[in-house]
Amino acid sequence: MTSEIEQGWETLSRREVYAGRVRIVEHDVVLPDGTPSSYEIDESVPFAVATLVVEGAHLVLARQYRYPLDRWIYDLPGGAGHPTETPEDAARRELEEELGLIATELVPLQTFFVNPGRAAWPVHLFLCVAETRSGVADTSDPAEQVRHARLGLDDLDAAIARGEIVDPALLIARASAAARGLLPPLAPTP
Repeated sequence: MTSEIEQGWETLSRREVYAGRVRIVEHDVVLPDGTPSSYEIDESVPFAVATLVVEGAHLVLARQYRYPLDRWIYDLPGGAGHPTETPEDAARRELEEELGLIATELVPLQTFFVNPGRAAWPVHLFLCVAETRSGVADTSDPAEQVRHARLGLDDLDAAIARGEIVDPALLIARASAAARGLLPPLAPTP
């Protein structure tokens, strides 16, 4: 840890500069040395959630086409939280909406920021190792069609080692679960 004094910035004002599916807010600030500046921040959602579901020797993942990447990827079921719900309630809702699964128990796993330099919202990760019940997936958004994917833990670890897993929530959930002893350590690569 550092022994230096770490001074923050002073916020003078803020204004919304773009609002669509993404919300960008420009902040007028004063830096620690007195220099005025402006800084744009993604304030799109109050928070996001994602859940790593473990069923026996397999993980239940989402498989989705991600337009910005122009490819299908493995990721965790999750999404934006609403201001009126807790992260756990949002994780339960998103798990059912995306995969049609109802979690009987969720374990808080980790909270992180996807882009701490530009985004203000945290991502709350959960682990579901208890049995799930069948629910009803929400298929009403044609741009968000989610497929179920089941991967063995060794298969996921091999895909991570090959650089095929690009979803930060999935990478952080896997590492956090292993670090806390909730899943075995990542399998070594040959």
